[in-house]
Amino acid sequence: MTTARVLFVARRGALVAADAGTQAPSLMPGVIPALLDLRRAGHRLVSIGRLDDFLRSLFASQGVAFQAEIEAAELPDYAASHAADPERSFVILGASDDALAAGVTLGTVRVSADGITGETWPAIAGRLARPNRTAEVTRKTRETDIAVRVNLDQPGDIAISTGIGFFDHMLEQVAKHGEFSLDLKCRGDLEVDEHHTVEDCALALGQALREALGDKRGIGRYGFVLPMDEALAQVAIDLSGRSYAVFTGRFGRDAVGGLPTELVPHFFRSLADAMGAAIHVEVKGENTHHMVEACFKGVGRALRRALRVRGDELPSSKGVL
Repeated sequence: MTTARVLFVARRGALVAADAGTQAPSLMPGVIPALLDLRRAGHRLVSIGRLDDFLRSLFASQGVAFQAEIEAAELPDYAASHAADPERSFVILGASDDALAAGVTLGTVRVSADGITGETWPAIAGRLARPNRTAEVTRKTRETDIAVRVNLDQPGDIAISTGIGFFDHMLEQVAKHGEFSLDLKCRGDLEVDEHHTVEDCALALGQALREALGDKRGIGRYGFVLPMDEALAQVAIDLSGRSYAVFTGRFGRDAVGGLPTELVPHFFRSLADAMGAAIHVEVKGENTHHMVEACFKGVGRALRRALRVRGDELPSSKGVL
């Protein structure tokens, strides 16, 4: 079942500071721009508490549409029946709304005008509209035991250990040039062969990248190229959700630093399968080390462009990737 990101927003304390009798209520500072940002990021809005005609018209005139208006007691059933994602749906409360918070099972966020007893609306929008895209994957078989963690929005934290030194270096190039953090640990049956370690690391990394991408809203989707001395790798990537891999090139050596060169195209094929991406790599050159490294760096550079968020639109005329 497809889940939805839903924000349940308390009318009193989160949308409006207080009722003022028959006078117009006082909106919380920054609430309308924040709700617009959150809607553009794909969140659905539900008001906890019925809106009067004035408030409903006010929000609608600014482009803020609420999917529903419910009472607090209806929240659990509504969340379940509308498939609210438990990890990415939140209840947004006033700073002192302890009674409502006590019965909430989703994550809660408290709003305050001063940012002391809770977060301001601009801060909430900045955090929830574009949370870091992260994923953790473990893959354990009779041949390998792998743990992978990625963060697509905080580059620089790279730690890799597979037991194959040159392969570690190549995975580091993918993360470094892709501008994402990567922690990958693998214990594989290297006493048997390198094949299982290389293949399963590609599958685990591809799965982690796919999960971290989420709904892919705003990504560049495509990415391309890289020269390295006499070697030239041309890389094209499409994060389409459809797996396909093409590798064109011949290496002059059977292995580089313990990494069999026949496993290089197999790595990219496995990565494409697990990631749901089309990956095309073409390489030529004279030095096999340079050729292999150009391939991995090129894929990293292509991923940098494809993973980068440029807006809020889904880059597909289908409406889904």
